[in-house]
Amino acid sequence: MRKQIAAANWKMNLSLQQAEELIKALIESNITLGENQLALFGVPFPYILPIKQLLDGKQNLFVTAQNCSANANGAFTGETSAEMLQSIGLKYVIIGHSERREYNYETSAELAKKVNLALDHKLQPVFCCGEALTVREADEQNEYVKVQLMESLFHLEAGQMKNFIIAYEPIWAIGTGKTASSEQAQEMHAHIRSVMASQYGKDIADSISILYGGSVKAANAAEIFGKPDVDGGLVGGASLVATEFAAIIKALK
Repeated sequence: MRKQIAAANWKMNLSLQQAEELIKALIESNITLGENQLALFGVPFPYILPIKQLLDGKQNLFVTAQNCSANANGAFTGETSAEMLQSIGLKYVIIGHSERREYNYETSAELAKKVNLALDHKLQPVFCCGEALTVREADEQNEYVKVQLMESLFHLEAGQMKNFIIAYEPIWAIGTGKTASSEQAQEMHAHIRSVMASQYGKDIADSISILYGGSVKAANAAEIFGKPDVDGGLVGGASLVATEFAAIIKALK
């Protein structure tokens, strides 16, 4: 059975003290994760080691980086390499979040390089894709997302795609309070799985965890996660509240 994942993306929020209190509150909520379930915490870079230390030894709870450089090393002030993340024991990294595509002008070719470096350093990418409102209103979302996947992932071999993680972000539903209906989420997730199956075959496609990332909260998580092709969520604002994110984790299949 493919992994069911609740992934928190804290973005640029919280002080270290607040971050530690949030993690401690989640741990104290006695969340029990099954073998096929994971909770990931995309924390700001300065907090990776202290939060990782709090999570070490906790079953299926892991820190993930919010980004990595498209360069292996060198004179790139302010950047963090995949090798650096590997060297401190990380296993996951978020790549291609819509905010980085928009604000940092990250291209599909650049994201392909990041994916390559992550995999080279034993990091599992959480690869983000998704369309803006104008694309959705033009009913071009399926082709738009397909091209994103093709341009950044289709150079990989089948073995590299087994148990991969993709996060679908309807950009029009991030931080807006709008949420795609569970039916819309299922429709796009099924489309993504079919796109991956066309390139890598059904068995590989069925092993890929596809997360929904767009205003997931405790009140709607169970309905969204209950859809057959939705394998959890990439959660923004609600992951900053311990009770909310605990409920989201508990909503995993």
